[in-house]
Amino acid sequence: MAIDPVCKMEVEESNAAATSEYKGRKYYFCAVGCKKAFDQNPEKYLAEEKK
Repeated sequence: MAIDPVCKMEVEESNAAATSEYKGRKYYFCAVGCKKAFDQNPEKYLAEEKK
């Protein structure tokens, strides 16, 4: 299971609504809206992840 970096939902990689690659790492999303938000400002969501 992966965690959607935007909404923090658990996402089954094989059933993810969308994916993005950023800095060599693949991210999985529960919905296309979360992917769009992430793609616009990935550092915002990754900074939250590092807290």
